Amino acid sequence: MAHVLVIESSARSEGSVSHHLVDSFISARRANHPSDTFTLRNLAVDQVPHLDADLLGGWMKPVDQQSAAEQAALERSNLLTEELLAADVLVLAAPMYNFGIPSTLKAWLDHVLRAGVTFKYTETGPQGLLSGKRAYVLTARGGIYSGSPQDHQEPYLRQVLGFVGIHDVSFIHAEGLNLGEEFMKRGLNEAQARLAEAI
Repeated sequence: MAHVLVIESSARSEGSVSHHLVDSFISARRANHPSDTFTLRNLAVDQVPHLDADLLGGWMKPVDQQSAAEQAALERSNLLTEELLAADVLVLAAPMYNFGIPSTLKAWLDHVLRAGVTFKYTETGPQGLLSGKRAYVLTARGGIYSGSPQDHQEPYLRQVLGFVGIHDVSFIHAEGLNLGEEFMKRGLNEAQARLAEAI
């Protein structure tokens, strides 16, 4: 039995391809691993604030010196981090916005990349503390960017996940979605096929 944490970051409430991929992932995962449990977090619905002075204060100040806003920011970061720590499998649904990830997903990452909790600094450099976890990244892209210099999603997410010790990562890209019906169908079909193989 595994616990799966799903993080969605599409700004769209309807017609989201990345949300559709999440639904397909969950259905396949439940069919193949019926004892798995899930935590679902939609960052468009349950928004996470961007990194600010309150969060930094919550991390860095002693509890008795924190303001109410700093304590609230720390509690939020603790909740998100605890969800990640409890997960065996992480699923990130990340539509491509302006060649990168949504800012909401970046805000979530800023809350959970925490020195001494999800990584630590050592004499030989940083060391991730989340080894043994599996990750899937489900992307939706209007154009075709895999392997090109314009793809700032996959390299960044591979780096940031590896930084916290998650190296077993599968990327499933639905590409060409805005290039016409033929490209869209091909992109969706290829993504669904790769998703079925990966689970």
